[in-house]
Amino acid sequence: MKWIDNLESFPYPFKGSTYRYSNNSIPMKTPLCVEVTPDYKEEMQLKRTLLNHHAERCYQSLPHTITGQWEIVELVIDHLAAQYPDQFSVEKNGSKWTFNNKILEEKQEFTFGGESTLPEEPLAFISRHVQEDLILMMQRDGDLYLDAGQLCFPANWSLAFNLGMKFKSIHHPIPGFKEEGLDDRILQFLMRLEVGNPWERKNWSLMAGDRLDTSLETFDQWGKLRKQVTKENAGELVHIRVEVQKLFRLPRTNSILFTIHTHLLSLENLVSNREWLKQFHDILSELPPHITDYKGISLYKNEVLKYLSEQLESGKVV
Repeated sequence: MKWIDNLESFPYPFKGSTYRYSNNSIPMKTPLCVEVTPDYKEEMQLKRTLLNHHAERCYQSLPHTITGQWEIVELVIDHLAAQYPDQFSVEKNGSKWTFNNKILEEKQEFTFGGESTLPEEPLAFISRHVQEDLILMMQRDGDLYLDAGQLCFPANWSLAFNLGMKFKSIHHPIPGFKEEGLDDRILQFLMRLEVGNPWERKNWSLMAGDRLDTSLETFDQWGKLRKQVTKENAGELVHIRVEVQKLFRLPRTNSILFTIHTHLLSLENLVSNREWLKQFHDILSELPPHITDYKGISLYKNEVLKYLSEQLESGKVV
């Protein structure tokens, strides 16, 4: 699949010439939990195919999450209708709602809070209308738990495996996360999130290929491409993968909505911006082994660096 993200809209994630794990969250200037891009139709088709054929992998929920799921429905629909009135609308007559997705030409009437009036659980329903993956973290006993989620485009992790786990347990595999105290600092930051003050951050990785659905369960389908990267094909084959992650406190359940919008850009497009080319070359050159190992880059990092160096030396990019 070829993605049409252009350089102007691509959420380039780097500042400075080095990269380390950190809590790089910033307050959102425009508090929108979801965003519609030119890839909307293509990504919705892919997402719905995954949800229809791999439901257990892409959707999980625990029974006590229904109220939080309705909060997500309300937040997402309100944001879509307010930000994209030409594409989405909602009519509210008390608890009787009519949601209209004009892009997909779909209309859904339902009773807000009435689960039986939707074709599936509230979170599953609204996830079929947005490009983002939607994760519900519930707060109790001084901790955060991943208690529900729709996850079609994971970066090498499993929703089914992580369901019901605590925040620190989910992030335990990240090297240095616990040892450097990042797990506790970020957990405390999340616990202090306030209603009406959402935050966002960007996370990145490299991948061989252009799949959005890189789940642990499908590693056998996409992991093998890492062995095929060469200096000659790196520009077309390797993509930088950026997740724009947003955090919203939900007022009634005091839980947190975590949205993930994944963007892909081929290296040959990235290097057409010389400033990005130089910066990414510096960052990748200096990246410590424990980070390249965790991000799955080690196997082909040197081939990518050879490609980036050749582009820098060629003088083609100005």
